[in-house]
Amino acid sequence: MGAFSSLSEKLNHVFSKLTKRGRLTELEIKTAMREIRIALLEADVNIFVAKDFCNKVSEKALGQEILKSLSPAQQVVKIVNEELIALMGGKNEKLLTSSNPPTVIMMSGLQGAGKTTLSGKLALSLKKQGKKPLLVACDVYRPAAINQLKLVGSQAGVEVFEKGQGKPVKIAEEAIKYAKSYGFDPVIIDTAGRLQIDEQLMQELEDIKNAVNPTEILLVVDSMTGQVAVEVADTFNKRLEVTGLVLTKLDGDTRGGAALSMRQVTGKPIKFSSIGEKLTDIEPFHPERMASRILGMGDVLTLIEKAEQSISEEEAKKMEKKFRQNSFTLEDYLTQFEAMKNMGGLSSVLSMLPGMGMKAKINPDDIDESRIEKVKAIIYSMTPQERRDPSVINYSRKMRIAKGAGTEIQEVNKLLKQFEQTKLMMKQMKNKKMFRF
Repeated sequence: MGAFSSLSEKLNHVFSKLTKRGRLTELEIKTAMREIRIALLEADVNIFVAKDFCNKVSEKALGQEILKSLSPAQQVVKIVNEELIALMGGKNEKLLTSSNPPTVIMMSGLQGAGKTTLSGKLALSLKKQGKKPLLVACDVYRPAAINQLKLVGSQAGVEVFEKGQGKPVKIAEEAIKYAKSYGFDPVIIDTAGRLQIDEQLMQELEDIKNAVNPTEILLVVDSMTGQVAVEVADTFNKRLEVTGLVLTKLDGDTRGGAALSMRQVTGKPIKFSSIGEKLTDIEPFHPERMASRILGMGDVLTLIEKAEQSISEEEAKKMEKKFRQNSFTLEDYLTQFEAMKNMGGLSSVLSMLPGMGMKAKINPDDIDESRIEKVKAIIYSMTPQERRDPSVINYSRKMRIAKGAGTEIQEVNKLLKQFEQTKLMMKQMKNKKMFRF
């Protein structure tokens, strides 16, 4: 994850120095804590949050049982991991639901934080859970905002309630009545934003809150704005008493400190993170998984969840059987590429594997996402027989396939070689019983 790559690298550098020393002295731990504090501050973590974090880690790390343990460096990593989890809230906190439907979710935040798109992402996610969400256009000052919500609603297959540029409070009230009449639940209200906080905006949000009594008030904050995001969250929370936070642009080139400071400063849980442009790019925020990613330990649980969403159980069993019988074909290979694309791409998958994420030195050529299209073109240029049995592909066939795919013969050779390597790797993994067939 781009947001924490620099912090991850620096923390792992500190840990590697500790590991080389074997037994640790009090001075070595204090020196490490100073380096960790600097790394946190450089990652744009709030100064008071960074200081408090390092004090807590130091207090536990300087305990005699740590200094005398056989692997003190590992114990320090364990403590840092535990404190990172605590810093970000301890556990995932789910959306609240109303005992008297519909559940009303009020989205708030500054203009440009990604609030409207996030409303669509959330609606799609809830729709996949079997719910019937309704999107409500209460950002009436920019016609473009209403059109944007209608667009994301259309893409998500979710109805949008809008009354043009009317009064936001009245639109919200009418939307709740409409939802009750037609069985919509939840209702997601997209409110107006501003380039900066002003009294008129805050008063309008308070009026909507008082009128519809939302179950959830989610504040959408742009993690790329660093400490400004933390200040915005603090101000909105004091006026609206938000129930949860959503971090957008966590995949961007940012230092990530806002995510680590947000919970501590506001006392409110981070409920979701948005990690891309697509409507499916939204994740429940799990502090323990995020801590694992930051420390380069991977995020296997999120990877499994993404795989379950992208590959049906029937497809997985079918692929298992093919691996077992060594009947894996180029068509199956293509299916795996497509599944990986649906999981956010190869780079996203690699970032969640233990030891592979932010600190891995991966060749960019190996994670060229555009290569999937090349692979598809090459495989589609083959005959059904060639896809099932690549051993029949001689030089003249390679020439024909390359021409049909609009590429060079070297690309065809590269694909065939990678396919054989994949088959060999799967065979080795099966022999070592790494798959539970």
